[in-house]
Amino acid sequence: MKRILIIHTGGTISMKENKETGEVNTDGNHPLEEISSFLSGTTIIEDEFLFHLPSPHIRPDHMLMLGRFIHEKLAKDRFDGIVITHGTDTLEETAYFLDLFLQTKKPIIVTGAMRSSNEIGSDGLYNLLTAIRVASCDEAQDKGVLVVMNDEIHTARNVTKTSTSNVATFQSPQYGPIGITTKQDVFFHHKTTSHDSYPIQQISKKVSLIKAYAGMDGILIDAARTGGIDGMVIEALGQGNLPPETVGSIKETIQAGIPVVLVSRCYQGIVQDTYSYKGGGRQLREMGVIFANGLTGPKARIKLMVALEMTNNPIELSPMFSY
Repeated sequence: MKRILIIHTGGTISMKENKETGEVNTDGNHPLEEISSFLSGTTIIEDEFLFHLPSPHIRPDHMLMLGRFIHEKLAKDRFDGIVITHGTDTLEETAYFLDLFLQTKKPIIVTGAMRSSNEIGSDGLYNLLTAIRVASCDEAQDKGVLVVMNDEIHTARNVTKTSTSNVATFQSPQYGPIGITTKQDVFFHHKTTSHDSYPIQQISKKVSLIKAYAGMDGILIDAARTGGIDGMVIEALGQGNLPPETVGSIKETIQAGIPVVLVSRCYQGIVQDTYSYKGGGRQLREMGVIFANGLTGPKARIKLMVALEMTNNPIELSPMFSY
């Protein structure tokens, strides 16, 4: 007998469609709060309603509040696993924050829905049932935070939303899911090789995220630097290259004591210090830019926010992004 806690935070999975206008919004009653009636007698469910927020309203302080809430619940040793329902727009960022923050081997599963509960083809109930089954699975332990959607199991580190509306939106480009679910079973076919977590007490640092483009100059970088930020993430071109007009602004940012982390705007591959021309990866690394191994821009921003609570020394920060 497994005891699973469901923590509801809002999102489309908790919403309904207005059949007259087509609008989707909350209506005060969570449509899936009677989930236990759909389960077999092998699982005991408890519900907690922490937030009722669309995911674009979720902030890092909400993520920290959720993480602390999970720690409090697990400290009582009453639950074998936890499922979190969440809106899909920022689901991957919350999942990755929890992956970095939580100190537990118990299964932590994040799920959501692309269609509200009363739409034709609604996926919320099925995703929630599947997430509960994965959280009840002994093999799901010690794998970090997992995202379960559309019969697939993904790591929080690699998963990303790839479509604005398709129910198969959550994918792990280049890596793929680490497991799948069927109507009867849960199968894991990959193992995670490493995992890092950081016991921070607050999330207070301001980190900007800037996307590079052809012909980019330093205006956005300068504006962010002078706006009181603590760190900066840049989604660079290709393997980690930037237009030459940005170099001076990046150098000033680093000299001001603001760490700059580089990822690629490509959704596959990792940044590398291959090119030595002005603005190339080799020059940027020599200037002190930190290269992030395989993270998307939003996730690198989350990790830098977490890491800056521990240190702002680039020498200490750099190894944190090499995994």
